[in-house]
Amino acid sequence: MDLKKIFLKDACPTKTGGQAVMEGIMMKSETRSAVVVRLPDGSLYMKNETLPPVSPWSKYPIIRGVVIFVASMVQGVKTLMYSADVLEKYDGDGGVESDRFTLWLEAKFGKKGAWNVMIYLSVILAIAFTVGIFIIGPTAAVSWLKIFTHNEIVLNLAEGVLRIVLFVLYVLLISRMEEIHRVFEYHGAEHKCIHCLENGEELTVENCQKYYTLHPRCGTSFLMFVMVISLVLFSLLGWPNLLWRILSRLLLIPFIAGLSYELLRWAGRSDGWLVKTLSLPGLYLQKLTTAEPNGKQLEVAIAAIKAVTDETLPLGEGPCDLNGRLIKKEELNDNPQEIETELETETETELEPETETELEPETELEKEEQ
Repeated sequence: MDLKKIFLKDACPTKTGGQAVMEGIMMKSETRSAVVVRLPDGSLYMKNETLPPVSPWSKYPIIRGVVIFVASMVQGVKTLMYSADVLEKYDGDGGVESDRFTLWLEAKFGKKGAWNVMIYLSVILAIAFTVGIFIIGPTAAVSWLKIFTHNEIVLNLAEGVLRIVLFVLYVLLISRMEEIHRVFEYHGAEHKCIHCLENGEELTVENCQKYYTLHPRCGTSFLMFVMVISLVLFSLLGWPNLLWRILSRLLLIPFIAGLSYELLRWAGRSDGWLVKTLSLPGLYLQKLTTAEPNGKQLEVAIAAIKAVTDETLPLGEGPCDLNGRLIKKEELNDNPQEIETELETETETELEPETETELEPETELEKEEQ
């Protein structure tokens, strides 16, 4: 791993970041967010909108990390569900019929209300899964080690190591799923494009392709910061009974998340040896959560990043071109074949074999507020 290609000397860190979704990418700037999805027919579909006002809590260190973490979870689930809905709508098979639970929610709360209920239910289930597998599970499992040692530091360290191992195994397991691997490729495309933007280069497939898929401000690094900090912090709390251990860990998670966010901000702005050292575990984890994207995936990332960084582009939802510009209905109706040919021509031009730079075997892994 060449850290010089990750902590780029001449880069100017921005507040632009994003998230990979199903067959697409969500990008955010300080004022806008855009989700761009590659439809089954090869065209691009985008939703570009303004962001809500920044929370007043974002001024306070540690606290802002907790607020941003929760907001990011909600938006992340919302964006994933949106991308899945878009793909379902345009899959050419008439979509999938809603299940009985969804129909009941729509009858009870209306379509928009049902959507919101499903988003928050998904977030609650995700938190419950995370707490159960990565918080309660390790501390309960390590209890049997008391047969061999009563050293509290050893027991806490064993718990922390088990937590990290479980998380890495979980990522490895889901990465073998084809759809998730595709998401990881879009994750790599997101990072390459942000590197290109922060280095002041023109956003083209050729320019983006030469950068690493690893980025110091990635949310994956944030998760690794959380696990490493919790390993150290929990070791200072002794080894009380199981109930007290679970309660202490749950109560400290918000503080750990806030501290991890501050470290992530620092890592995004600095390239000192200490930052690089602290970032290494997260960067190695990013090798699992990112993969080399192809040219078409980079096009999606470029369209998304242009949509949020060019304030002159109109907001809205619908088909878009490779520059993140919404295509008007009359343009589609007047010359659909011309637009399709134009997209294909640009794609073929930027996907010439010689323009795709192959990275070294070891290479691979938001927004300051991702």
